[in-house]
Amino acid sequence: MARRVLFLACALALFACSSSVAFAKIVEHSFHVQNLTVHRLCHQRVINAVNGGLPGPLIRVHEGDTLIVHVFNKSPYNLTIHWHGIFQLLSGWADGPEYATQCPIRPEHSYTYRFNVTGQEGTLWWHAHVQWLRATVHGALIIHPRKGHSYPFPKPYGEIPILLGEWWNANVIDVENQALATGNAPNISDAFTINGQPGDLYPCSSNDTYKLEVVYGKTYLLRIINAALNNQLFFKIANHKMTVVAVDATYTSPMVTDVVLVTPGQTTDILITANQPPASYYMAAHPYASAAGVPFDNTTTSGIIVYQNSKPSKPLMPALPAFNDTPTAFKFNSNLKGLVNGPHWAPVPLEIDEHMFVTVGLGLVACGLKNATCAGPLGQRFGASMNNASFQFPTKLSMLQAFHGNIGGVYTTDFPDNPPLVFNYTDPNNSFNTSIVMTTKSTKVKKVKYDSTVQIVFQNTAFVGLENHPIHLHGFNFHVLAQGFGNYDAVNAPKKFNLVNPQVRNTIGVPVGGWAVIRFTANNPGVWMLHCHLDAHLPWGLATAIVVENGHTPSTTLPPPPPDQPHC
Repeated sequence: MARRVLFLACALALFACSSSVAFAKIVEHSFHVQNLTVHRLCHQRVINAVNGGLPGPLIRVHEGDTLIVHVFNKSPYNLTIHWHGIFQLLSGWADGPEYATQCPIRPEHSYTYRFNVTGQEGTLWWHAHVQWLRATVHGALIIHPRKGHSYPFPKPYGEIPILLGEWWNANVIDVENQALATGNAPNISDAFTINGQPGDLYPCSSNDTYKLEVVYGKTYLLRIINAALNNQLFFKIANHKMTVVAVDATYTSPMVTDVVLVTPGQTTDILITANQPPASYYMAAHPYASAAGVPFDNTTTSGIIVYQNSKPSKPLMPALPAFNDTPTAFKFNSNLKGLVNGPHWAPVPLEIDEHMFVTVGLGLVACGLKNATCAGPLGQRFGASMNNASFQFPTKLSMLQAFHGNIGGVYTTDFPDNPPLVFNYTDPNNSFNTSIVMTTKSTKVKKVKYDSTVQIVFQNTAFVGLENHPIHLHGFNFHVLAQGFGNYDAVNAPKKFNLVNPQVRNTIGVPVGGWAVIRFTANNPGVWMLHCHLDAHLPWGLATAIVVENGHTPSTTLPPPPPDQPHC
C-alpha cells in the first residue's frame, strides 16, 4: 500500500512538473526602431519609435514563458533595450544597459534578446537605455499568471496599460547633448502624455487625447507606468476611488486611495469600478516637484474615461495635489504593504551580510575647460554621485564582459560602503558648500558574494538642494523596510523596520530631505546597475553597479555571452 501511495505521489509530482513546462511557451516579437514623423502641440517632429508607434508594442507573456525580441536598429543612434524589472536570472547578457551588460547596437545592426520570465507577474515595461531615447522608445511588458493560476483579486472586466510620458518639441538627444556640453541642467519638457497623447488641455491637442470607454458597474485594472524621463507624477481620476493591488510587478495588500504617485521607472496597478453616474471623467497627471526653486514642467496631461452609452458631456476634472505636496507623496509611498503569502511572496531575509550607507544627490564636477567657465553653478558642471563617487561608464568593453572574462582595467571594486565624510546631510545650509559639493568621475562598483544579503540605506543630501530621487536596481526586487525624513538614525530607525509585510519594489523614491532602507538577496550572478531613474541625473553620474560573484555550481554561474552580442 505504501509503495502504491509513493508511486501515486511521484506520478502526480511528475504530472505537475510536465504540465507547468507544457503551459510555458515562446513569445516572439520584432522591434524595428526608426524615425517617425508625428504632430504634437502644433509642431511636426521626427522621433525615434518602435514599429511606428508611441508607445511601442505591448508585450504580453505568462509567468514561465520565454521572451525573444529581435531588435533592428534603423535609427541614427546607438541603441539598447532594457527590460525594466525583469530578474534576468542567469541571463544578465539580455538586461540591456549599454556598457554595463552589453555594447550598443549600432545603426543598421540588430541583436536578439532572449530570456525566461520566471518568478514574477504583473506590470513591467521596456525602454531604451541609451541617452534620452527612452522618451519615445518604450512600451508596456505585462506578465500574466501562469496558465491555471489567477490574480489574488477578482478578475477584472478589462485590463488597460496607462503609460505616462514626457514630451519635448525639440529633439531629445539635442536637449541632452546641449546640457552635457554646457554643464548646466537640461531644458524642461513641453508636455506630459497619457499613452502617447498630451490631452486636450494643451494647444492643438483636442484630437490628441486618450479615451477609455467603460461599462457601468464593471471593474477595470489600470496598469500605470511612469515612462517620463525626469518627473514624478501624481495621477487621479475624477470622482473615482482607486485600489492599489500591485507595484513594480509585486502584489500589495489592497490600498484604497484617490491619488497615485509614480516615480520614473515605477509601475502601479489599480482597480477602479465604473460606479459613477454615466458621463465623461478626466484622468489626469502632473508633476510632484520636490526640489524647491528648480524650474519644472508645470503642465497637466489628461485622458478621458467615457461611460458607454452616456450622453456627450464636458469631462469632470480631478483636483490634483499641489506640485510640492510632499506629505501626500510620502503618505502614498509609506502606506503600501506587501501581500504576504500572495503569488511569489518572499519573506524578508533577517541575516545581513553587507551593510551599505549610500548618500545620493546632485553635486558639481570641475568644468574641465582651460581658462573658461561652464554654465553650471559656481562656473562648474552639474555632477551627481553616490557616496561622492560620480559614476562613469566604460566605453571599450561592457562591465559584464569584463566580469565574465576576468578582464581588468574596465572597473574597480572599491565603491565605498559609506560616504567619505559624515556631516548634516540634509541641512540646506550645506547647499553649494565648496568643501563638500565637488565630486570626481570614476567607474567604481560594489562586489558581493553570491547569495549574500545586502542592506542599503539611501540618504538624500543637500549638496545642490534637496530632491526626491528614484533609485532603480537592475536584476532584483528588494524589500522596502522603512523611509523617513532628515538624517537616518542608525539607533532608532531599525526599531521601526517592517520585517513582516513590507512593499517589494525594483525602484524606490528616496524622500526629499530623507532616507529609505532596502534589503535584498544577491542570488543572481552578474553586473547590475544601481542608479537614479531621472535621465538628467544618470549621465551626471548618480549610479554605481552591484557585481554579484558566481556561485559554486553551474546553476549559480553566469553562462557565456550569446554569439551575436554586439561588439564595442
